[in-house]
Amino acid sequence: MVKRVEYFERLLKFKDKGLIKVITGVRRCGKSTLLLMYKDYLLENGISEDHIIFINFEDLDNEELTNYKALYDFINALIKDDKKYYIILDEIQNVNKFQKTIDSLYLKTNVDIYITGSNAYMLSSEIATLISGRYVQIEMLPLSYKEYREGMKENNKEANLMSYIENTSFPQVIQFANDKELIKEYVESLFNTIVVKDILNRNKISDIIVFKSILRFIIDNIGSTISSKKISDTLTSDGRKVDAKTVEKYINAMIESYILYQVKRYDIKGKQYLKSQEKYYIVDVGFKYSLVPNSRLDLGHIIENIVYLELIRRGYKVFIGKTNEYEIDFVAHKGDEIEYIQVTASIRDSQTYEREMRPFKSIDDNYEKIILTLDDDLDENDNGVKIMNVERWILGGNL
Repeated sequence: MVKRVEYFERLLKFKDKGLIKVITGVRRCGKSTLLLMYKDYLLENGISEDHIIFINFEDLDNEELTNYKALYDFINALIKDDKKYYIILDEIQNVNKFQKTIDSLYLKTNVDIYITGSNAYMLSSEIATLISGRYVQIEMLPLSYKEYREGMKENNKEANLMSYIENTSFPQVIQFANDKELIKEYVESLFNTIVVKDILNRNKISDIIVFKSILRFIIDNIGSTISSKKISDTLTSDGRKVDAKTVEKYINAMIESYILYQVKRYDIKGKQYLKSQEKYYIVDVGFKYSLVPNSRLDLGHIIENIVYLELIRRGYKVFIGKTNEYEIDFVAHKGDEIEYIQVTASIRDSQTYEREMRPFKSIDDNYEKIILTLDDDLDENDNGVKIMNVERWILGGNL
């Protein structure tokens, strides 16, 4: 079991603070394991088992509790004194009108509530409005490279950045070590579960062939600016007619299930967000190798995907930067902090070096500027621009 230290510490930070803890993220990224670890922590720190109410709604034994009133009555019957009760509800989106249960439980002064879900629908405008100001969201991702290395080390297995890229970042990979066939079967099975449970059924999508074609197109173009119309035109020319509105609907369903992340563009000079030509990144680059096995290997964009996920793990809001006619891979905001980041597989070639440096020259502020590369012997500072090895950066190293 990989200890998800950063997420665990966030749970501890908000323990008993009068806020509903909402843990979201793609299916099988480790939400249930995190809460089981948290339950063990509570037990070890003096909370009696009858004051911890843990219900997993993926378990058929709890199917009768998927009605909001039945769930409320069940939990309410277990609250028998004024001591603190810790209510942990896993995959809450399976409960019909669950927000009513949560809203009523929150009225009690002796409860601390934790809920998880694998679909962004659970925080749709209606639900978020009902519990507005009373919850904190903790968005989980599959294993970071650092967590992957630590988990493999505990199992006496070698790990490097390329194995992280080519396998999968889902926690189950630690048990599979480097068994390629087993990993491939697992990732395909997981993908199909996500598609059926969190996308097709919820969104009443019947054309699974077109759906998968759209997803494969996006995966094959990770890190490139694309539009719904471009996808529609491409699939139609290939003999699968689909309009741009349908493409957009399917993409939104993928984003809601946390398979895809959409990154919008930001005009650095005009300080405004742009409404077209977004980029998409996938929650696990292992999906690319399993679902589009014959796709071109663009290592630069794969590394870009990993850097994007690492930035949101670190709490940044991330955009694509536009400055004059140039583009910067990422503009990362956190509070008053801004970082401009370029990502490239290698910067040894002089033309590549100039291409990656050029956008920085048109920015006249003094925020940090970084180029991340797989090159492992070029860590330096060039006129205020840091050039760093991406693996060291991910692991928390500094220039």
